[in-house]
Amino acid sequence: MTMIKTMMLIAVFGHLLCGICDCLLIYTPSGKFGFQLMKNDDKMRETFRTMPLRNPMISMLMGVLALLMSCGGYFALYLWMRQFSATAAVIMLIAAAVFYIPGTAHHVICGVAEWFYIRMGMTKDAREAVMEFFKKTSVTMIACYLGMIVFSVTLFVMVVTGATALPSWACIFNIFLIASVLSPFRIGGAGNWAGAVMFLGLLFFIA
Repeated sequence: MTMIKTMMLIAVFGHLLCGICDCLLIYTPSGKFGFQLMKNDDKMRETFRTMPLRNPMISMLMGVLALLMSCGGYFALYLWMRQFSATAAVIMLIAAAVFYIPGTAHHVICGVAEWFYIRMGMTKDAREAVMEFFKKTSVTMIACYLGMIVFSVTLFVMVVTGATALPSWACIFNIFLIASVLSPFRIGGAGNWAGAVMFLGLLFFIA
């Protein structure tokens, strides 16, 4: 197995692990968390009343490892793309950096916010502090998704136009495209399940 395919295989497991870490933050024994709950004290408290403090802590620590594992796959796609277009490859590399550096911070921020909300007794003050924290650090989330979109669009265009050695229909193996299909189902960790499918699919085509 080539270095590129090995890095992509590791990225599959990285995305799967990160998806599990996302679920540790989203699914609680009392229900499912959604950002809309942050507007309602009672619903927020009810959702997190049985949430173990270890869940956000494990999610933060394991999530950083998972993100490190998966980011190698994006670097592998950059290396692979260089043979077809240096410009597209550089765009993908920069987009991946924008995706992963703020993205790692965003994942940790989500875990920190949940940990402190629970630790502070799930009070109104705790909820308001968490909301303020999210708003003031939202740039990390915006940058993360912007990087993912630019990376995905560049990869999609290169594949669908036949600019690479892949068949045009292989453009379906694209994290943003797959995540968009999963989005209506409101599945926790959808972006990471999509990333795992993307790399698993591309493994069969990239030499």
